[in-house]
Amino acid sequence: MTDHSPKDGLREGAPGDHSHAPAPPLLPLILLTALSVVPVNIILPSLPKIAAEFRADVSLVSLAVAGYALATALIEIIAGRLADRYGRRPVALTAIAMFILASIGCALAGNIILFLIFRALQASIAACFSIALVMIKETSRGAATVSRFGYLAMGWALAPMLAPLVGGLLDWAWGWRAIFLALATAGAILLVLSWMTLRETATAGAKADGRRGSYSQLLGSRQFWCCALCMAFAMGTLYLFLSGAPIAVGSMLGGSTAKLGLCMGLVPAGFMLGSFLAGRFAALASLGTILVIARSLTCAGLLIGLGLSVMGVTHVAALFGPCIFIGVGNGLTMPAANAGVLSVHPEHAGTAAGLAAAISIGGGALIVALGGWFIGGRVSVAALFATMLCTATLALIAAIGANSAGK
Repeated sequence: MTDHSPKDGLREGAPGDHSHAPAPPLLPLILLTALSVVPVNIILPSLPKIAAEFRADVSLVSLAVAGYALATALIEIIAGRLADRYGRRPVALTAIAMFILASIGCALAGNIILFLIFRALQASIAACFSIALVMIKETSRGAATVSRFGYLAMGWALAPMLAPLVGGLLDWAWGWRAIFLALATAGAILLVLSWMTLRETATAGAKADGRRGSYSQLLGSRQFWCCALCMAFAMGTLYLFLSGAPIAVGSMLGGSTAKLGLCMGLVPAGFMLGSFLAGRFAALASLGTILVIARSLTCAGLLIGLGLSVMGVTHVAALFGPCIFIGVGNGLTMPAANAGVLSVHPEHAGTAAGLAAAISIGGGALIVALGGWFIGGRVSVAALFATMLCTATLALIAAIGANSAGK
């Protein structure tokens, strides 16, 4: 595999890191990023009611979550390519408009098939996450890029933490259809805000260059693969924790879902801390160095957790304490890795962002499937830590590769 990426793509001030377009306001980009992830789990408390109203099997209704994730991966790829060809602003505005119509469609759906179709179309909003990254990359450079990415990631982490609570309250007060009407309203507000504040950041030359050989150039870049795989293994580690920890904890919390939710929230809180640190201190090190430090922190935390579990320490803090480093490491990783991905070929930034996001989502899902098969029905704390440490180590290897590719 040849490496077409610029040698200093992971160093501050890489060529092509900036354009003459004015930097877009950060607030609408943060809100768009948050809205891109809120629909994933805001309906979780309402799934039983949706199944009951449509008289559908719960496994079929669960496609509203699993199918949404698959649609998100596909839309990221398509939208990124379209953004390179037609520009960032029109694709973002079109995605928001489609999201509004799809949300209204979900609210008005009279059967499960229509509901699932509109639910899949709702995933169009996912395009705004990649486009927000690209807009920032095209109007900033070096440490400033990672800093803005870090603040963007804080909104991306906070939104899914609050979404189930908001969805549950809306369902309790007005029924599950109110959730989708609320999403449509939020989309309409952001459509107006985006129309007023977001300007095109891709130059005419970049649009022309974006039509030629984007996938072959990106997939032939070692830096792109290292950064994308680093994100995929990092997200896979997080997904393993989210799916395995509630089972592994077992009776440690006395069956209290409130305590479980509080403990599980430590990892997203760690993600926010890592994102804040990336935003605050990005100028102190190169992006490649940040990646290696981030992945080393996660591996160190998981190694401590594995050691405690092997020694027979069964306190709940021995599980959730070390796992905070999953969040901190991922919070540092995502801004730096995304900046590295977008530095490979700036003229294909939209395609790169979408393709990397799809690799991250798909890779994370595959890791969870393989990890569940490896752990089996036991899901002991030691087995969970060992599996997470394996994926975290692979992320560290990818980070080291990205760091060397950028030198």
